Amino acid sequence: MSNYIFELSNKVTRKSVSYNNRFGIKIAADLYLPKDFDETKKHAAVIIGAPYGGVKEQGSGIYAQNMTERGFVALAFDPSYNGYSRGEPRHLSSPDLFVEDFSAAVDYVGTRPFVDRNQIGAIGMCGSGGFAISAAQIDRRIKAIATVSMYDMSRVQANGFKDSLTKEDRNRILDEIAEQRYAEFEGNEPALTPRGAPIGFDDNTDPIGREFGEFYSTPRGYHPNSITQFTVTSSMSFMNFPLLTYIKSISPRPILFIIGEYAHSRYFSEDAYKLAIEPKELFIVPNAGHVDLYDKTDVIPFDKLEAFFTENLK
Repeated sequence: MSNYIFELSNKVTRKSVSYNNRFGIKIAADLYLPKDFDETKKHAAVIIGAPYGGVKEQGSGIYAQNMTERGFVALAFDPSYNGYSRGEPRHLSSPDLFVEDFSAAVDYVGTRPFVDRNQIGAIGMCGSGGFAISAAQIDRRIKAIATVSMYDMSRVQANGFKDSLTKEDRNRILDEIAEQRYAEFEGNEPALTPRGAPIGFDDNTDPIGREFGEFYSTPRGYHPNSITQFTVTSSMSFMNFPLLTYIKSISPRPILFIIGEYAHSRYFSEDAYKLAIEPKELFIVPNAGHVDLYDKTDVIPFDKLEAFFTENLK
């Protein structure tokens, strides 16, 4: 397992691990530990979920490494059916599965003898922000949650970007998916959503597409396991099952929403912040966009994350 988009710090060790989630799917993950780690003591742990379409060798690994440099045990994982995690057909996605992957990560780190089960937090990047919140709604072992450039994948697939889908649009999409189900049932290969990485982009590419392309399709962020596509039929589940229904139930556990000042996705964090109840915080990173917070370590507010988890995992 290689092709990491970042250099391994000389302050941490990284170990490839695997474990099963409750669906019996083997999850591939990287466990990060400080170099001077004392395994005889109990430590706080942070679980990091990758952006929707991303893998642990990209942004979530960068977050895991940086949190470990600050003294935390950290785990970055590949979602079910994606990356080096198992599951067929490949590139399937599902709100229930991707939420479960966070709880399975808690199962794993919470059974390590050097982790305090009462000091486990989660960071969700992009789509994983919604999955981390949804997991915390029903998994009270997650004691503190931070989202970074959050996307609510159920909302965006059910309603479109900035809730722009009409009833007719939605029905057309569902009809197309239904036809695709027939095709796959009769033996056709699962169809994938368009615009996979690497993809070409230029000055005429729409700004959001260009922002993602500049990460996923260039040496900056490209990884062969991160094709940024999912099976077309996966959208049905997201269009039917909201992720944040019980966000109020997370209180009194804290939620930190981190978003770039100029992020196209900013409204997801702002609306989720309004739905949540205290303790909660919305932290705006000046002059940052959505993807800037995937990998730009000089922009990502790691001091804020360190303070948040130090205060709330104790």
